[in-house]
Order: sequence, then structure tokens, then C-alpha cells
Amino acid sequence: MRFSIAALITMVALVAISGLAAADRLPNATPENQVFSIDTVIDVTGAVDDKTTMSWVIAGPGSIPTGILKAGQVVADVTFRDSILTNGGKLAENKNFDFSSKNQGSGLYNIEQQKVLTYASTEGAHLVGEEEYTLSVAGNYATGDDNIRCVFSQADSDILPAFCNIVSAKSSLVNVNSAQISTKGQIRGVAETADTPAALNYQIAVTPDANSGSGFAEGTVKTVFAGSIMEARDGGDDNYALSSGATWNKTSATNTWKDTTEVTGGIKTLQKAFAYTSGFRV
Repeated sequence: MRFSIAALITMVALVAISGLAAADRLPNATPENQVFSIDTVIDVTGAVDDKTTMSWVIAGPGSIPTGILKAGQVVADVTFRDSILTNGGKLAENKNFDFSSKNQGSGLYNIEQQKVLTYASTEGAHLVGEEEYTLSVAGNYATGDDNIRCVFSQADSDILPAFCNIVSAKSSLVNVNSAQISTKGQIRGVAETADTPAALNYQIAVTPDANSGSGFAEGTVKTVFAGSIMEARDGGDDNYALSSGATWNKTSATNTWKDTTEVTGGIKTLQKAFAYTSGFRV
């Protein structure tokens, strides 16, 4: 039995509070930078196994902490993985992966990937795959003077409070027989100053293979977008609170969310988009 499914969901998570308040601040780049790209073009009738993975942890100031973060410390933990596996059929794929460990401004990213693939089954073959982006940023309280480029608050306190935020975007392809699939993902996890926010963006679109003649993509597609947010506040001019961390590390806000979609059968259109930004200026 065939049926069509149309879904378009855009989810935007913004942590924006005027003045010096709660939100991510990113570590800055190390003096040594790495920039690389991986471009993949595949046009195959037969089995395909294509994987890309990356794990990146960066902290500042100093080295990656092994215990509780000290005052002023922040650490970003980024993971990315993408895989496609077929046991036959015809696959055409064009994939571009770019990485830069340099400080990034608003609108620029440390990780970017774009992928377009078309798959058609032959002799009972099918395609499976997964793509996942995760951004985890945590920091203890720090002084604004050392972390922002310009004054954007007249508040008496110049302390950036503690936080611990994790967001992720994932898509899964299960037993796909025919489809055209395009995805795009971006992560920003490093910036020179705290007025550049953290960011994670992800988009997926599933449509019929134009050459199939059926008018439907066939298979199962799943997406999961999730986040867990913990934020403190600035605490006024209490010097004891600043020195002891008694105020700056107390949880003032929590926010968790999860969005899931699963479609199976004849898919006319599936589009999902997730956009997350967290910073002192967004």
C-alpha cells in the first residue's frame, strides 16, 4: 500500500538575554590551526560502504580539563559521523566535508557538510545510513572584560555565568529502495570572543528519484533533534560569591527538548530543518 507523507518542521532554539546573562561562550582557537576538506563523488552499481567521522575537543584557557572546570575555563566537544552502506543497487553521491579549527565569526562555521545522493534498488538490494552532529559546550564563570570585544551592557556586573549545553541532530535511513536525499550540516564551536554564539544547523530533504517513474521515495527515514540546556545567572557585586563560585555556578534555568519523526512507505516529500544558536549576542 502506497501513501504520501509531507512534513516540514523548522526548530529554532535561541538563548538570548539582553545584558550580561546566561548563554554559551566558546573557547578560542589554539595558535596552531588545521584546515582540511574531503570531497566524495560516487557513481556505482554494486555495493558501497562510505563513512566519515570526526571527534574534536578544544578548551581554553589552557589544556583540556580532566575534572571540574576552573573559573574562566570553557570546553567545546564536537562529534560528527556520516555513513552510507548498500548491498547492491545504483548509487550516485556527491559529498563535501570542510573543517577549520580557526576562530569563526557569526555566519561562519568550523564544520560544514553538504551531501546529495540518489539510490535505486536492483535485485532486492537496499540502502541504510546515518548522519549525526553533536555540539556540547560547558564553561565556568568568567569576567566579561576578558571575553567580549565591545561593551553591550551597562550592568554593574561584568561576569559571564556558568553553563552546560548539549544539542544534537541525527537522521537515519533504513532499508531505502529508491530516493533522492540531500542534507546539510554546520557547527560553530570556536570563536575569538564571547559575543560570537555557538551554533548547530541541520537540514534533510527526501524526494522521489526522478528516474524511478513511481513518484515516491520508498523506505524508512527517521530524524531526532534534541537539546539539554543548563544556565546560571550573573550575581551582582557580591565579591564572596565571585571568589567562591557560590552564585555563578547555581542553576537558574534548564531547558530540554526532543523532536522525532519517522516515516515509512511511499514518501512524496519529507523536509526537516533544525537551527540552534546560543550566545550573549544572537
